Amino acid sequence: MIKRLVLLASMAVLVFSSSAVSADEPEELVVFTAASLTGAFSEIAEMYEDETGIKVVSNFDGSQALRTQIEHGAYADVFASANNKQMNALKDLGLMNNSSVSIFTRNKLSLIIPKDNPAEISNLRDIVKPGVKIVIGTKDVPVGDYALQIIDKLGNDSAYGPEYKEKVLANIISQETNVNYVVTKIALGEADVGFAYVSDVTLELSSRVSQIEITDEYNIIAEYPIGITTESRYAAEALDFINLVKSEEGRAVLERYGFSPVLDSVAASEVSGTTEEPMAAA
Repeated sequence: MIKRLVLLASMAVLVFSSSAVSADEPEELVVFTAASLTGAFSEIAEMYEDETGIKVVSNFDGSQALRTQIEHGAYADVFASANNKQMNALKDLGLMNNSSVSIFTRNKLSLIIPKDNPAEISNLRDIVKPGVKIVIGTKDVPVGDYALQIIDKLGNDSAYGPEYKEKVLANIISQETNVNYVVTKIALGEADVGFAYVSDVTLELSSRVSQIEITDEYNIIAEYPIGITTESRYAAEALDFINLVKSEEGRAVLERYGFSPVLDSVAASEVSGTTEEPMAAA
C-alpha cells in the first residue's frame, strides 16, 4: 500500500513538473498590429513561426481600436502602432513596458485613386472640384489624423488658401476606422480619391489602384512604435519577435511593402539587458 502511495505521489510530481514546463513555453504569441502593417507583419509572423515554432496570433485593426481593446483588458504580448499617440496613451496608463518601446519604421501618405480614374484626379488641386468623392480615416485613426494635418498644411499655404480646406472637407463622403477600408473603397470604385499610406498600394492592388504623390512639403512622416505590454506572460519571446522585426530580414520585408525601416542605435537586446526589473514585471 505504501509503495503504491509513493508511486502515485511520484507520478503527481511528474505531471506537475511537466505542466509547469509547458506553461513556461508559449504555444502562441499575440501581436496587436496597425492595419497598415497587415502584409508586412503577416510575412514576419511566418518567419517567426518558422524560426521558433511559436504561432503568432495577429490582430490587425486601427491603432486606436487596438489601444481601446488593450485598455479594456484584451490580452496582447506586443503592440505595434501607426502613431505615437496611441502608444503613449497606453504607456501613460502603465499598460506598456515603456523601456521596450521604440520606433521601428516610418511611412507617409499619398492620394490613391481607382485605376480608371473617373474623376480625372491628377494632383492635389483636383480634389476640390465639385462632386469629387473623397474618403479618409476618422480623426482618431492615425491615417485620418495625418490626412487632416495635410489638409491643414495645404489650407495654410497661400498657394492653396483657406477655401481649399473648406472645399476638400465638403467633398469627404466617408471617414473610415481602418485604412484598409479606405483602400478597399477606392479599389471598388466607391469613391474617387482617398488618403492612404504609400505602403497600402501593394503589388496585388496595383492593377486596381494608382497613387499620386504628396510632396514632403505637405506630407506627414508617420512614425511606427512597437513594444511589449506589461501584461505579456512571454516577454522574452515578445522581445525576440521585436528583434526579428528590426533585423535585416525584417527590414527587408518592411521595405518591400513600401515602409522606411529605422535602424536603432541601441539594439533591443541591449535595452532588455539594462531593464531587467521592468522586463521581469512584464
